[in-house]
Amino acid sequence: MSDQPDQPAGPDDESEQAATEDGTPDGKEKKPEEVAQQPWATRRELRAHAPRSMAFDGTNHGVVADRIIGNVTTEIHYSFGGLGSGAPASGEIPPPYLDRLSDVFVEEGTRFAQLRDRLLKERVLVLMGTPFTGRRTAALMLLRSVGAIPIHALDGTTAPGKLTGMFATPGKAAGYVLCDLATSRDAPLREAQFNALRDLMRERKTHLVITVGIGAYLEDAIRPEEWNPPGPKAVLAARLTADVGVSATSRLLALPAVDDFLSRDHQLREVVGYATELRQYAVGQCDEGELAEYSLRALKNQVREWFAEPEEIVHLREKAFLIALAAFDGGPYALTAELSDLLYSELQRVGDPKRYEAIPVFSTHIGKRLELARAKTYAEPEDTEWGEVTQLKAAFRDDRTALVLLPEVWTGHPAARPALVKWMDGLADDGRPLVRTRAAATAAVLARTDLPSTMALIIEPWARSDKARKRTTAVSALTLAHQIDAPNIPRIIDGWSADADDPRPCWVAVRAQGLIGPERPQAALAALRAQAQRQHGKEKPDQQVRDELPKSVALLLLSPEADTVLAELLRTLHDHRSAHELAVRGFLTACGRRDEEAGHGRPLVLDWYARADHDGTPSGPAIVRLLREALDDRATTEEAEHVLRGWVLAAEQDENTEWALASLLAKLAVTPRETSRLAYLLRNPQGMDGGPYPEVATRLRVALTHPAPA
Repeated sequence: MSDQPDQPAGPDDESEQAATEDGTPDGKEKKPEEVAQQPWATRRELRAHAPRSMAFDGTNHGVVADRIIGNVTTEIHYSFGGLGSGAPASGEIPPPYLDRLSDVFVEEGTRFAQLRDRLLKERVLVLMGTPFTGRRTAALMLLRSVGAIPIHALDGTTAPGKLTGMFATPGKAAGYVLCDLATSRDAPLREAQFNALRDLMRERKTHLVITVGIGAYLEDAIRPEEWNPPGPKAVLAARLTADVGVSATSRLLALPAVDDFLSRDHQLREVVGYATELRQYAVGQCDEGELAEYSLRALKNQVREWFAEPEEIVHLREKAFLIALAAFDGGPYALTAELSDLLYSELQRVGDPKRYEAIPVFSTHIGKRLELARAKTYAEPEDTEWGEVTQLKAAFRDDRTALVLLPEVWTGHPAARPALVKWMDGLADDGRPLVRTRAAATAAVLARTDLPSTMALIIEPWARSDKARKRTTAVSALTLAHQIDAPNIPRIIDGWSADADDPRPCWVAVRAQGLIGPERPQAALAALRAQAQRQHGKEKPDQQVRDELPKSVALLLLSPEADTVLAELLRTLHDHRSAHELAVRGFLTACGRRDEEAGHGRPLVLDWYARADHDGTPSGPAIVRLLREALDDRATTEEAEHVLRGWVLAAEQDENTEWALASLLAKLAVTPRETSRLAYLLRNPQGMDGGPYPEVATRLRVALTHPAPA
């Protein structure tokens, strides 16, 4: 949630195109600047909505991205068919191939026995399941187990209405397998067709197994059997045992790399490929590094396969969904689907700006879509502007997929870039914090992959936009890009912080200094002081930049590096009038923050002071000194007194806050003049919501003017 509501975005109407020298579009009056959200809201949204792989705490954690997006150039080649060559798509299945398949087939953990009994009884069985789960292998083994040998493979592209015609001439086969029967809404497998097949199989004393995907079009009377494959470890063990024996298999399965591989969501075809890799490792043909990298190489191969497939196999709409799911991995499914259709519309126009095809409203089966994406749905609370609500979320089963998929699309399919850029530009101006944050996270991944293009096409246009939301999204993009170790981000931020020509990227950089500054506090403060001095010397300062500077200092003061930041502010306090003003105003801004987003939580700086005073650390006297500086400076006296009044009201709600404030006031009241000023302030506070004079003020004033004996 934002500290203040986002301002409604005005119509796009080409407002960011060519402008006159004063920045106003030709023939139009200059629009007033949108009010940007507060920096605390930016930080909160990063923490609440960034992907899990970019968990934000203000410190660089590029090791995660390095492990996932790092340069893995070795290609992987494995058979999609289970045993490689010798598995024809049509015609008779060679008996030796069936024998080899039987040696490594695993019944454990499946309903193989029940399926065999039904096939024996009914002669025709429809086996439903997801791709690459061993449906074809199971079909062949079922036929072999009931003695239906030889087996003939049929053409899966045959229309359901023409199936019986394939058996017009009696053959020698005792069993038939038809894989991936093509059905559609207009051409389903009907009950009458199925019954005719069953009668024909009984007449000829043969058996038929048909495999279909999840969501295949079947009439209700046809009861398909769902195929759930055996566990990957059992399949891996069976393959290895057949290849290297029981003893070697036990040693190989005990390797840490194998545990890591099995912890991932891998298809059986990848398990088969891994068995080959382990066999090569066992005979010294590959090393442990290659073995450990296999899982990531398999994932990259899957991603490339998705986008290399023609539209007849993976429709453009589903490719758009894959990209959107990568951007919103772990986000609400409905939101991901909604925004993926916007991307689909943009992708349609690639190469043909006039092309437009209506998006079918009720055409996509969620099960088939998630099956293709190797994703899952689950219910989980989601932080929204209206509090937590439970949402149906969607995520890739392998948490590395998004960080592999986005770079592949950006660098492997550059023709898609114009559509992606336009789509992300719309996300950056969306009214929903989750959407804007994920746009920033996507830009961050692309920046790590290809910094020059991402900066030129996405982040820099956001930073120079006249829309506050886009500028704030640029802040988040730079922050998250640094979080995953994109190159040169501090250099970019420092350069923009010193920008004297365009205040918009300067504002972006100033805010970003406060967000990434905890890991480089001295450098961040130096950049902020330099810009403060530049603004101080201007005849007409950039007000937005000037207002943002103390807020970034406040972010740093309320970060884990608070003690270092406070010491650095005091060290340079009197270097220049602008440095003094930056330090004092930044400190007072931090003083106004509470430990709760609503209600009357403890003031964070006062809590900090209490800890420092108790522990005897230098930050205690430093806080007193900065507050005294603020009270003594005519430019900030009123603001400092406002802070103290707020703390008095907070003390009314919490006894520990009262004790901390009493201690602080006693250290501020060193001279009679200071004591008199503070006593006067305590005689004139207004109660909560304009209520009566708070009693705590009386107790504080008594403690101030009549301190307890030491």
